[in-house]
Amino acid sequence: MRELGGHLLRWHAAGQSYALATIVGIKGSAPRPPGATMAVDAEGNVRGSLSGGCVEGAVVELCLTVLETGEPVRETFGYSDADAFAVGLTCGGELDIFVHRVTPPRYPPVEAALRTGAPVALVRDLDSAALAAVGLDAEVGAPMDPAVIGQARAMLDTGGAAVRVVGCADRERTVFIESFVPPPRMLIFGATDFTAALCRVGALLGYRVTVCEARPVFADSARVPEADEVVRDWPDRYLRGTEVDARTVICVLTHDPKFDIPVLTEALRLPVAYVGAMGSRRADRERRERLRAAGLTDADLRALHSPIGLELGGLTPEETALAIGAEIVAVRRGGSARPLSDTDRPIHPFGLVDPVDPAPIARLAAG
Repeated sequence: MRELGGHLLRWHAAGQSYALATIVGIKGSAPRPPGATMAVDAEGNVRGSLSGGCVEGAVVELCLTVLETGEPVRETFGYSDADAFAVGLTCGGELDIFVHRVTPPRYPPVEAALRTGAPVALVRDLDSAALAAVGLDAEVGAPMDPAVIGQARAMLDTGGAAVRVVGCADRERTVFIESFVPPPRMLIFGATDFTAALCRVGALLGYRVTVCEARPVFADSARVPEADEVVRDWPDRYLRGTEVDARTVICVLTHDPKFDIPVLTEALRLPVAYVGAMGSRRADRERRERLRAAGLTDADLRALHSPIGLELGGLTPEETALAIGAEIVAVRRGGSARPLSDTDRPIHPFGLVDPVDPAPIARLAAG
């Protein structure tokens, strides 16, 4: 939903009502994960997408109906011979979609989910469409049963979005909990032409990108304008003092042993998602021997992606950055890095695995 933040906040500022359609469940192959959202206002203006086109028209009509009646609707769209080319998913999956109307009194929980940089969960009662935003120690919006609040806070530990059936004081309630966490970090050590290109790829993949460079002449934000921040420090010292988590990816692009070995010695002992280092195959062999001499084990070194990136045959910094980004996605999502035409796995695996990102816990920002 946050990708619609700018549009929704403008509608809020204008006092507009709109219908919010959200994928709350999927079966089989589907193009978008649970939590994907589309918004439609009374004039039929559409923001966002649920399926890349195959059910959009039907969902827009459903949204306009909900806007008129005010009654929430939960409907399933799936593949059949009769509707494969009309209302359905030609990929063979099913989308469980919940649509409800958002009016000015319901703005606060939506805005809490859109605006805060701290972890927050948006909770929707799938019967009443009651809305609440739940942080670790604050709630905004409709009162929720303590059991529902507990479920929402538990999900903030891991991120993700899911339907939960919760035993409450009065009855069982079915709720959709969608958690929002700060973006994962990409730490790039070394400010080079490759770094500038990788910053663009990192931003495209949704990372908050930090470039750390010890050499004053290169530690210049103008060299890497798409980095969120540029830090002048020794790589290993900076890594010891900065916050990382299980989503963090670390890319060492200096290919200079006096920088590489200390920072990789630190990085390979951290619980992060990915560690990669640039260099030739000869440099990689020498680097691994130096890291063993620094006390790292073969098990530690198996986590090192070096030479960094997939073998795409690229030559330019941009092509290299693409190869690095592709490897990061494959490692984090369990991809084979083989051509889709050579595999028979589901193209969109959301129906088979829960695409959850572990996330740090933080306080819900006020206002």
